[in-house]
Amino acid sequence: MSRQRNAWALPITLLIALLLGLVSLPGPLQALRPYWLGLVLAYWLLETPEQVGLGVAFGLGLLADLVFGTLLGEQALRLVVLAFILDRFRARLRFFPVSQQALTIGVLLLNDRVISAALRLISGAPPLPPLAWLAPLLGLLLWPPLHLLLDTLRLRRKG
Repeated sequence: MSRQRNAWALPITLLIALLLGLVSLPGPLQALRPYWLGLVLAYWLLETPEQVGLGVAFGLGLLADLVFGTLLGEQALRLVVLAFILDRFRARLRFFPVSQQALTIGVLLLNDRVISAALRLISGAPPLPPLAWLAPLLGLLLWPPLHLLLDTLRLRRKG
């Protein structure tokens, strides 16, 4: 049996990640929302760097800024930083076991929170709620099942 790539998986999963960012959650849970767009983009950056790079991260970030109503360029900056770091260390990260990848993704999501907090401080927006600092931990825990799901969608068996 050979495997064939699903061309539709990339845009559909990024669209779903964008929509998951819009799902309304109760007050306290809002701060715990994982950064779905960052998680899904991280997967595609690791697995298909020839299709997804800094330009896609920037464009997707601008689209997310428009959809989420955030400061124009905030999501773009956060996703480009994430993409740059992943691109720089892709050769090593790709061959880590998924558990070690999850730790790395958790650190990258924590870095994303630091960037978000700094942008809020600079722009005069209210600071992140304390519970928001636990969201990277949730992203770390979601990485293994998300990786498995996206692998299944990306590769299908033929024959």
